[in-house]
Amino acid sequence: MIYPAYISVDVETSGPNPSQYSLLSIGACLVADPKSNFYVELKPVDGTEARPEALAVTGLTIEELADRGLPPEEALLHLEEWLHGVVPAGQSPIFVAFNAPFDWSFVNDYFYRFLGRNPFGHTALDIKAFYMGLRRVEWEATRMHRVVAHYPGSRPLTHHALNDAQDQAELFRRMLDEMEQLEEWKDGRMEG
Repeated sequence: MIYPAYISVDVETSGPNPSQYSLLSIGACLVADPKSNFYVELKPVDGTEARPEALAVTGLTIEELADRGLPPEEALLHLEEWLHGVVPAGQSPIFVAFNAPFDWSFVNDYFYRFLGRNPFGHTALDIKAFYMGLRRVEWEATRMHRVVAHYPGSRPLTHHALNDAQDQAELFRRMLDEMEQLEEWKDGRMEG
């Protein structure tokens, strides 16, 4: 099955919440075709903080991004333009992420703060929650290292936004394929 509007998104940030910290990079790709992708690094927002441990995992620095990053408004316009180019006409992009509440909170905040709109709307599909329901496991079992153990060849996230978006797209596609094999899903799909 092809999921043309599913967009795998990953972000790297300078801390845990968008009101105090900056969005540093955004990676996105089609779940159906991770080679169709988008990546941008952003200038940090003046007055925001940066946690050393957050920067350490990304390999990015505030100083480098202040020089080479795009202003947030420009970066988001490029992302929105890319989305319009890859999502079929008449469909809305569906935000998909591993721990979607975190990634979506930054993307939603930035879209509204800098453009006054969010092309993803107010929804996000969380891969962790999807896996929990698919495998009928407890929340603790949805940690990345435990999830990838069920899908040989899957890679743990590297904290590079584009690489992680592509890796989680592959992981999610494998989950969707697994779901399609479930008899109860087939039955539900046929009734709906």
